[in-house]
Amino acid sequence: MHDFSITQDQSPDILYGDLISAARALTDDEPDAIANMANISALIWQYIPDLNWAGFYRVVDDELVLGPFQGKSACIRIAMGKGVCGAAAATNRVQRVADVHAFPGHIACDADSRSELIVPVCKNGKVIAVLDLDSPLPDRFSLADEKGMTDLIAAIANNLG
Repeated sequence: MHDFSITQDQSPDILYGDLISAARALTDDEPDAIANMANISALIWQYIPDLNWAGFYRVVDDELVLGPFQGKSACIRIAMGKGVCGAAAATNRVQRVADVHAFPGHIACDADSRSELIVPVCKNGKVIAVLDLDSPLPDRFSLADEKGMTDLIAAIANNLG
């Protein structure tokens, strides 16, 4: 069992530094990608406020397939290039969307979601998954959240696929 002393009322640099340390502790000695995705989803869900979904979509046969997550049930398959997750996977670019209803082709898996942050997970230069964070709050994700989650995924990407 892991007991992390992470508090949400810290500066983003300290919060994400602590999350990265915790993510490494959870994944460094575990070779199973699904188990690692499950623990990272739970870690993010526990310490990042104002989320209604946190999890992964894995690249399987050139489409995104639902992976471990926290939150309501979700879309199972997403075509590459479709919706916010598909756009992130197809372009290998972070998608930080302040209002998902204004995003062309948005896929509404949860009608309560208002903003999203999607971070591609790359291994050997290839997108193998995306981290998907949803919030019921418009414009929930800041540039600091984008940087923090990008750094977190970069630190553990080799353990996610």
